[in-house]
Amino acid sequence: MKKADKQKAEETVKILRDVHNIIRKTVTAGNTAASMELLEQCQACAISLGEMIEALEGEGFVTVGLLECYCELVYEIYEEIQKPGLKDGNRLHNQLAKQLIQIGKSIERDIQVRQEAVFLPYKASMWDSLESIWRAAEEDPQWDAYVIPIPYYDKKPDGSFREMHYEGDLYPDYVPVTDYRNYDFAARRPDVIFIHNPYDGDNYVTSVTPFFYSDNLKCFTEKLVYVPYFVLGDIDPENEEALENITHFCMTPGVVNADKVIVQSENMRQVYINILTKAAGDRTRRHWEEKILGLGSPKTDKVLAARKEDQEIPEDWMRIIRKQDGSWKKIILYKTSVTALLRHEEKMLRKMKDVFRIFAENRDDVALWWRPHPLIKATIGSMRPQLWGEYERIVEEYRRGGWGIYDDSAELDRAIVICDGYCGDWSSLVELCREAGKMVMIQEVENIEGDER
Repeated sequence: MKKADKQKAEETVKILRDVHNIIRKTVTAGNTAASMELLEQCQACAISLGEMIEALEGEGFVTVGLLECYCELVYEIYEEIQKPGLKDGNRLHNQLAKQLIQIGKSIERDIQVRQEAVFLPYKASMWDSLESIWRAAEEDPQWDAYVIPIPYYDKKPDGSFREMHYEGDLYPDYVPVTDYRNYDFAARRPDVIFIHNPYDGDNYVTSVTPFFYSDNLKCFTEKLVYVPYFVLGDIDPENEEALENITHFCMTPGVVNADKVIVQSENMRQVYINILTKAAGDRTRRHWEEKILGLGSPKTDKVLAARKEDQEIPEDWMRIIRKQDGSWKKIILYKTSVTALLRHEEKMLRKMKDVFRIFAENRDDVALWWRPHPLIKATIGSMRPQLWGEYERIVEEYRRGGWGIYDDSAELDRAIVICDGYCGDWSSLVELCREAGKMVMIQEVENIEGDER
């Protein structure tokens, strides 16, 4: 039973106790009609409580049996007070009180509180930012954990919503998914809600359904927890220039509205605290110190737990990875980011084509594993629509060539654990690859071999 339901049961016992005191007075005063009405209310209240407990704890639960005995006693007293003669209000009150004490003790002793955690991912490819927390809740007998993927929209250049997306069917088979339309947040009021999208309506590219904005979710839980979907490179918390570069990550609605924020390290915790304190004033430092927790990123947990031998690789990818003698080529994970595309525009597209040319020429020894950022398509459509045609042609040509892997799946950890090294833009993958002991090379968009010819 949830904490709120147990509190409701305890509150019902208190209400019955107060009504019993009134019944004692009405019986002693000879007011039979009022006493009968109050007893009827006690009966209805006890039946309602018993139905709730039975629904949550199962048929035959001990407290339900005690409530049934209570209802029988109420009926007996109801019949007794209708008979002629003076009635002993104190005696009847003591009978009711004795039975109610047993019910209260049973609620306290026999009903175990279970807490409810809700996880609200929106993109399946970002589920790794919540998975290890979900696993811990799923394995804890005191918790009920619900994974509820939520819909999101691409945005038009004017900020209005484009088409809606729902990726509830893209999660791993071992993750039980609950349809967001079948979970009543107002009625269930989960103990904690975890989110990884902090932007609410402030993102230029996508937006989750407004019901799931952080300021609204706070109305339905005692604890809203934000876990970033990305991993940043650790920086010096006293480096003002470095802090300025990542301020936008720390000043989102999700950070401000959450009751707790879990970041990748103690060092990053200090970064968040310093940035938020500077923005809100020195008197708020303690607030941020209590809110921001440097407990580590579930994305890192996922990568470090992954094993190469457990990964499933499609056969058409294996044809790219294997050499003719059956051995594997060197595998380079290539990541193109939203930030680089927005900053460099056409030059970034030329850089991508140059990278593909180089790896195509060396396909006999090296396999390129390309994972574009999952929001690139939506970003181009919203913020750089003039680039879309050329970007789409690059993707089609790459996939048609058949010499490299194009990976837009939700399984980021598979790419990291299998690759031999990373090449590409700065992104969360850089830190994750470093954690996994992989070689990392950051591409310079300005350096394009093809431009020198």
